[in-house]
Amino acid sequence: MIRVLLADDQALVRTGFRMILENAPDMQVVGEAGDGAQAAELALELQPDVVLMDVRMPEVDGVEATRRICVGTSRIRVLMLTTFDLDEYVYAALHAGASGFLLKDTLAPDLLSAIRVVARGDAVVAPSVTRRLLERYVGIGAAPVTPTADLDVLTEREREVLSLIARGLSNTEIADSLFLSEGTVKTHVSRVLAKLALRDRVQAVVFAYESGLVRTGAT
Repeated sequence: MIRVLLADDQALVRTGFRMILENAPDMQVVGEAGDGAQAAELALELQPDVVLMDVRMPEVDGVEATRRICVGTSRIRVLMLTTFDLDEYVYAALHAGASGFLLKDTLAPDLLSAIRVVARGDAVVAPSVTRRLLERYVGIGAAPVTPTADLDVLTEREREVLSLIARGLSNTEIADSLFLSEGTVKTHVSRVLAKLALRDRVQAVVFAYESGLVRTGAT
């Protein structure tokens, strides 16, 4: 059972998400928070598997709440919710430790799928939206990822895999592009994350842009 905490300052929004999640046989809503401070406190108290976190909330916003949660524990996954696909807060949220983001008008099946993906330790990367957001915000004042290693620790093949992750390709698409098996690609992805001390694919995307491996606007 995937335990989910809902964090949004609008009660109607929380009710809507609760109804969707409670109709899923593998999910349970364990709590609700109306602001970021409460979200962080409840997350650390209740230890849900996933927090559905609104970006814009009064007082303490979703970015700061995410930072507090991810500093307090590495087990809880945060899935950001935003009204706009180029919300300036989202990029900061990825740096704070969020495992991905969704638009609030995401269809119910896609929301449930995203929660399952995040709960099993992967990240939700919407390629087109993520790429546009990164191209807008990389290098213009957002707090950088602080890796414990650099690109030199990667093999040439691992750098190829990282660049394709950054362009939004799935493991299957990377396998097709490099003429590898999907299992081999998964191994390369795991090694890339381990060598660069990155949490997930979202941080890998950010790292690839900020390290210069992938340039904004590149195809």
